[in-house]
Amino acid sequence: MAASELFTKFARVWIPDTVDVWQSAELLKDYKSGDTVLHLKTEDDKETQYRIDPKTKELPPLRNPDILVGENDLTALSYLHEPAILHNLKVRFMDSKLIYTYCGIVLVAINPYEQLPIYGEDIINAYSGQNMGDMDPHIFAVAEEAYKQMARDERNQSIIVSGESGAGKTVSAKYAMRYFATVSGSASETNVEEKVLASNPIMESIGNAKTTRNDNSSRFGKYIEIGFDKKYRITGANMRTYLLEKSRVVFQAEDERNYHILYQLCASKHLPEFKDLRLGHAQNFNYTNFGGSPVIEGIDDAKEMMNTRHACTLLGINESHQMGIFRVVAAVLHLGNVTIKANDRDAENCFIPPKTEHLIIFCELLGVDYEQMAHWLCHRKIITGSETYIKPMPKVQAINARDALAKHIYASVFNWIVHHVNRALRASVKQHSFIGVLDIYGFETFEINSFEQFCINYANEKLQQQFNMHVFKLEQEEYMKEEIPWTLIDFYDNQPCINLIEAKLGILDLLDEECKMPKGSDDTWAQKLYNTHLNKCALFQKPRMSNRAFIIKHFADQVEYQCEGFLEKNKDTVYEEQITVLKASKLTLLAELFQDEKQVSSPTDGRPPFARATVKSAKPRALQPNKEHKKSVGHQFRNSLHLLMETLNATTPHYVRCIKPNDDKLAFTFDPKRAVQQLRACGVLETIRISAAGFPSRWTYQEFFNRYRVLMKQKDVLSDKKLTCKNVLEKLIKDQDKYQFGKTKIFFRAGQVAYLEKLRADKLRVACIRIQKTIRSWLQRKKYLRMRSAAITIQRYVRGYQARCYAQFLRRTRAATLIQKYQRMYAARQKFLRFRSATIVIQSFIRGFRGRRQYKAILREQKATILQKHMRGWMAKRKYRRTHHAIVYLQCCYRRMMAKRELKKLKIEARSVEHYKTLNIGMENKIVQLQCKVNNQTKEMKSLLEKLVSLESTYTHETDKLRTEVDKLRVNEGSAKVSSNKITCLMEEIAILRKELTETQAQKKRLEESGNKYKAETDVVLSQLTEQNALLKSEKDDLNCRIQVQAKEITETMERQNEEETKQLQVDLNDERSRYQSLLNEFCKLEERYDNLKEEMSLVSITKPGHRRTDSTHSSNESEYTYNSLLSSEPGESEDVTRRTEEYPEMKGALDMSLFLKLQKRVTELEQEKQALQEELDAKEEQALRSKKEAEDQQLMARSTELEYESLKRQELESENKKLKNELNELHRALTDKSAPQATAPGAPAYKVLLDHLNAATEELEVRKEEVLILRSQLVSQKEAVACKENKETMTEPILFLEDVRKMKNQGEITQAFVGLKETNRLLESQLQGQKKVYENELEILRGEVQNLKEEINRQQQLLAQNLQLPPEARIEASLQHEITRLTNENLDLMEQLEKQDKTVRKLKKQLKVFAKKIGELEVGQTENVSPAQLADEPIRPVNIPRKEKDFQGMLEYKKDDELKLIKNLILELKPRGVAVNLIPGLPAYILFMCVRHADYINDDQRVRSLLTSTINGIKKILKKRSDDFEIVSFWLSNTSRFLHCLKQYSGEEAFMKHNTPRQNDHCLRNFDLAEYRQVISDLAIQIYQQLTKVLENALQPMIVSGMLEHETIQGVSGQKPTGLRKRTSSVADEGTYTLDSIVRQLNNFHSIMCQHGMDPELIKQIVKQIFYIIGAVTLNNLLLRKDMCSWSKGMQIRYNVSQLEEWLRDKNLQTSGAKETLEPLIQAAQLLQVKKKMDEDAEAICSMCNAITTAQIVKVLNLYTPVNEFEERVTASFIRTIQVRLQNRKDSPQLLMDAKHIFPVTFPFNPSSLALESIQIPGSMNLGFLLRV
Repeated sequence: MAASELFTKFARVWIPDTVDVWQSAELLKDYKSGDTVLHLKTEDDKETQYRIDPKTKELPPLRNPDILVGENDLTALSYLHEPAILHNLKVRFMDSKLIYTYCGIVLVAINPYEQLPIYGEDIINAYSGQNMGDMDPHIFAVAEEAYKQMARDERNQSIIVSGESGAGKTVSAKYAMRYFATVSGSASETNVEEKVLASNPIMESIGNAKTTRNDNSSRFGKYIEIGFDKKYRITGANMRTYLLEKSRVVFQAEDERNYHILYQLCASKHLPEFKDLRLGHAQNFNYTNFGGSPVIEGIDDAKEMMNTRHACTLLGINESHQMGIFRVVAAVLHLGNVTIKANDRDAENCFIPPKTEHLIIFCELLGVDYEQMAHWLCHRKIITGSETYIKPMPKVQAINARDALAKHIYASVFNWIVHHVNRALRASVKQHSFIGVLDIYGFETFEINSFEQFCINYANEKLQQQFNMHVFKLEQEEYMKEEIPWTLIDFYDNQPCINLIEAKLGILDLLDEECKMPKGSDDTWAQKLYNTHLNKCALFQKPRMSNRAFIIKHFADQVEYQCEGFLEKNKDTVYEEQITVLKASKLTLLAELFQDEKQVSSPTDGRPPFARATVKSAKPRALQPNKEHKKSVGHQFRNSLHLLMETLNATTPHYVRCIKPNDDKLAFTFDPKRAVQQLRACGVLETIRISAAGFPSRWTYQEFFNRYRVLMKQKDVLSDKKLTCKNVLEKLIKDQDKYQFGKTKIFFRAGQVAYLEKLRADKLRVACIRIQKTIRSWLQRKKYLRMRSAAITIQRYVRGYQARCYAQFLRRTRAATLIQKYQRMYAARQKFLRFRSATIVIQSFIRGFRGRRQYKAILREQKATILQKHMRGWMAKRKYRRTHHAIVYLQCCYRRMMAKRELKKLKIEARSVEHYKTLNIGMENKIVQLQCKVNNQTKEMKSLLEKLVSLESTYTHETDKLRTEVDKLRVNEGSAKVSSNKITCLMEEIAILRKELTETQAQKKRLEESGNKYKAETDVVLSQLTEQNALLKSEKDDLNCRIQVQAKEITETMERQNEEETKQLQVDLNDERSRYQSLLNEFCKLEERYDNLKEEMSLVSITKPGHRRTDSTHSSNESEYTYNSLLSSEPGESEDVTRRTEEYPEMKGALDMSLFLKLQKRVTELEQEKQALQEELDAKEEQALRSKKEAEDQQLMARSTELEYESLKRQELESENKKLKNELNELHRALTDKSAPQATAPGAPAYKVLLDHLNAATEELEVRKEEVLILRSQLVSQKEAVACKENKETMTEPILFLEDVRKMKNQGEITQAFVGLKETNRLLESQLQGQKKVYENELEILRGEVQNLKEEINRQQQLLAQNLQLPPEARIEASLQHEITRLTNENLDLMEQLEKQDKTVRKLKKQLKVFAKKIGELEVGQTENVSPAQLADEPIRPVNIPRKEKDFQGMLEYKKDDELKLIKNLILELKPRGVAVNLIPGLPAYILFMCVRHADYINDDQRVRSLLTSTINGIKKILKKRSDDFEIVSFWLSNTSRFLHCLKQYSGEEAFMKHNTPRQNDHCLRNFDLAEYRQVISDLAIQIYQQLTKVLENALQPMIVSGMLEHETIQGVSGQKPTGLRKRTSSVADEGTYTLDSIVRQLNNFHSIMCQHGMDPELIKQIVKQIFYIIGAVTLNNLLLRKDMCSWSKGMQIRYNVSQLEEWLRDKNLQTSGAKETLEPLIQAAQLLQVKKKMDEDAEAICSMCNAITTAQIVKVLNLYTPVNEFEERVTASFIRTIQVRLQNRKDSPQLLMDAKHIFPVTFPFNPSSLALESIQIPGSMNLGFLLRV
């Protein structure tokens, strides 16, 4: 394809950018061949030019279509290059918040620097069993792929995790191990998976540290092999470590920390056990304060220390070893604070000051000699051929030696811990396969690169080579499988770089050689490197400005290494004298560390001890016997790396590349420069380059046909899709080298898919334009016609309107002229009148103004005179006051002075004794007088108070009188003034009269104003009163209305509250049911586990020799009497008992239901019983072994002739014991006889005989016990006597004794004696066990009673506290309620007692019947004694016996012996298909109930119990055997529920008898109340329902995702997008595609089977609801984890599929089952995919619509939304943030996925049967002929 076809106008390309590395731009015009410049426009609308290199003529890389951006797999991109990869990762990380992306076989993981909820157990379960390409990229998908390939290919796997520090390598490896631990479990009960996970905190604390790039950076590499057995369960693990960064122990860069364990110790210094370490704050130690950052924000080192210690304990490192480790590590801290000073006289010498505190602590902690350590820290020993010198070291050398010792000690501790971790993780069973997780450092380059960076980059070169070869191999296998022509792909081979490092005369070789030189240095080594490789190897260069550095061109980048320190780090020298001092330590752990350097330093199998320092000896190197010391660090690292590569090459690798998005550790922030550097370094771009060199894009023929069908014409479509695709491709792409046809796929070169997408988009765009053109033309034509008709109508109306307006205008003109005439006349007259009025007013105002001005001048002069008079008087008064004040002040000062003098004299007199005496004379009299005076004054005060009160009263009276008089005077005041004015008017001047006149006028005005004001106020008050009256009336009406409304509201609220309370009660009931059913499920699991343990115990007791023990739950298979008799019998009887149980299988099969009910209360004790049994078994085995040894010793030591007598006595005892055994066996056979089932009842003759025999046997056993004790004492005394005689006997005596012993052996006397003694011991042991169990049972009962009393007391206290908090009325109500409940409980207890008494009465009645029966038999026997002759003499009279028609009672009779046959034929061997098709539904349930009815009719409680127990056990047995058969489980669920309904319907309770016929009421049970058994059968039905749910889930699970999501039910709606490599290389081949029709067919099958079995309709609805919930939950969970499924078209497919399921519900009439509501979350998720997602209104609509899915699910769907076509748009980040803000107050679960394992609580509503029991016929095919109808 020519470039001109791709580089057209509007095509988008990538151009280099200094900030973002690559920038997107758009072509402004087409590119033509020969152009040197491309005219572009960037995204910020800036025009620019891109110059094309004239030599290479390389064009900028093209940008992928938007539809391909954000793909899960980078290989799905059409254009594979660096900018496309970077942009795709950025879009996924920043916009979609997705941190994982596939790149072919590599998983790229970007560190989000934020905790994400994507690692929970629900996510693990979602990825478990899934193919790698089916789900979104995840570390769990890689782990599942490795686990699946290990199981499928039986080949070991490896997961290689690499990346920079801070990229998340350790976390990724940790999650991978967590996945294996969760999915596989462990092969034993040692919880190996927990130990594997617990190793992480330990290794992080001792091997991780804070760096500038990461707060928890791994400073060592590790390879963990997780072992699996043949069932692929975890058996153990093994860890290898690589290149611990020891230099960090003694130095850290700025803002970095040392290893975490050091800071954890300092933070835990306050703990009592750490007081001896004498630690302080981390800032007080040199080794922890170099970086100046001892604290990590958000990390509590003390808490981390607790986690570390807990993990150590879990891995078996005991407390003493832990404290030893902490002592050694604390000693390292103190060693760093040891001060070494230089000698002032000699610079070559140095010394440690005496009594240095930190060195003393160091020596105390490690238990070494202070003087020796202080000496050898500053000196070294040099040995020549004949002499030994001790040479002092300079200060710098001594400090280096101290630091080297610290590093060596810490590395030894590290290796010791790794060794013990591996020992704890070692497999207890044989390892079948393993998965290795490699967490290793990524490519590193810093400003200063040293030996550590060199080794790290060397390791990455080896790993990159292995990675390239693996990718190349996969590509080759894919091409060969598809049978397409294979062409060699050129890829980067880094073997030359590896040869430069590790080959002969390579860098490592020269480094080791220089280390062996006596005077080797970094400079000489650098010169050797230059001489050997410079200008000879293209990958080796020398820096221009340095002679002590070199440059290596690695695969990722070229790195400059500084030679300084290479030799020292490669040698890692520690002086042997210091190690010798440490070896002499009193600390056990330290001595263990340095006792065997080789063993300690290689903690893992197969790993060389490269992390150990080389101990430098004082002797010459030629004399060293240990060759291990000659190996340098580089040599050891090379060997370990070769071993690692061999391991990886022997496994199938899986790659995880971790990317660090930014250096500031900001959440979801992407730095393109840093990302590109890491992508180049980790090999992702190399993978892309290899893929791009071949055929990176691959489509199956069907996918290609579906996607590009729009490019085909109708005639091109053939029946053969492969041929169709070939024909179309030949027309579309002319160059046949751009694609290849494989067997199942089409392979495309890079860019061809983008070209096809462009053609497809152009075709669709042309079609859209044509459709738009036609539609727009039609719309515009319709618009024109509407506008034309509207214009004509408007014109008509406008013209009529204009004519009417003109006529009206003429009329208005004439009227206006007339109005104007009169108006102008009126205006002129009004103007004249206004002028005249204004003139008069002006004149009056001017005259008034002049008069007032003259009056004001006169008044002003008079007032000024008055002011002057007052001012002068005030000044004179002020002067007088000042003078008076000064005189008074002078008098005060003088008087104060005189008073002070007098006071001074008085004080002097007061100090004298005589003065005191004079003062005290008559003081008492004065006090008495004063007291009397006070009393008199109080009396006077009282009298004065009384007078004051009287005066006040008179005063008030007088004031009232005066007020009245003042009022009268005020009334008469006016008249008085008038009269006074009349008298004085003649003598006053005219001015005064005028003044009074003016005052009178003013007062009149005031009075008028006050009158008017009063009138106005009165009017206002009246108006207010009227308004208030109206308001009161309106309020009254409102109140009446409100009362009515409130009454309505109250009734409505009460109804609503009742409804809500009913709903809440329903919810609580469902919750309680679900809890009960989950507990029942747990109980079933525990019961199964208990049965399995019981079987294991029985197998152990059979296989192991020794004492056979009776199981603690043996009573569940036999009666209590049998159990007690077995306990009281001898242990040897167990074989007889086993034999008897084999003879009578009905005893073995039956399960006593009463004990089963008790067993329900003991669920929590099952584990304790199992543990106790196991311990007892172990103890008995040990006791048996000990007793065997003791018996052998006794046989060897017994040398007395009296043994014959003792053996005879033992034989006698044995014979008597055998007699007792025989008697007990006879009694047991008599009790278990079929013909006498009532013999065991209390009061029966057999029962009394048994008690007598039992008492006699116990007495006999007591006697025998005493005899055995006597025999034992005699044996002991004889042993001692024989031992004493042994030394005195001659040689002849032993010979005689040996002959006697030989005779006894021949006769078997010794063995018989031993057997008798052993049996006696067992007998005693069994008795003790019986007594112990009785005591334990009593103790347990007492504990239960105490616990019940405690609970009752607590409940009473809680009720009392609650009542006290309530108001009085509510308190009375609560107390009444409490009293009612108490009485109800007492009622229930009394009813239970009454039932027990009824049972005892029934038992007594039954015994009476038995005795009556026996008496009848005796009478019959007497008649039999009559002679036959007498009978023959009597005449025989013929009698006619009429046949009476039988009236069946709906009962079935069977013999006791036929019970097992009934269970076998009716339950175990019954085929549901024949019964369900040919017979009435629920027939087995009816038959069983009719048998129960007969047992109730004859009042046989044993038969009822036995039949019900056998029925329940039989159903459990058949369901356990056929647990995966839906037909069986459904059949027995239907019959169990029908049996339960029958027990209720015929129970005799009124609530269940309402719907019965009179005949059915006659068939009710009469003698027994089976309420408890109804509960047991209900529990059994719940168990069957849960099992049925599991069967349904297992059947539907593989269909749901394929049918609901993947299959296109509506063809052509969703076009398949290009898929990546992961989808092509699925782990498991497709097993066949399931469709929606498959699901519907399966549902039809389930429904028809349930209907055939006659299952209750309500139960069918509950099962359907559960099925639909599973479908909805699984579909939604997969939708949330698959980005390729979140599109508009897929939403339409889901909606259509859901509508089909709803249609199925309508067809089956199951709309009311609640199944549709369970699909609501899925429906809303599908709607969310289809709705518009742009504006704020859309966000509001989404928030109101999606109420059934959580906020996390909504945000996840929006983030995953992916356009399938170019016409769709992505969801913007701002819109998602808007959604989050709107939903932040919603309270919902933070869990992302739905719980697909949730089971709704099931209920069994009572459904009575109308079928008459007497009408039921039993077919012969059921083989139940032994049942007789009664």
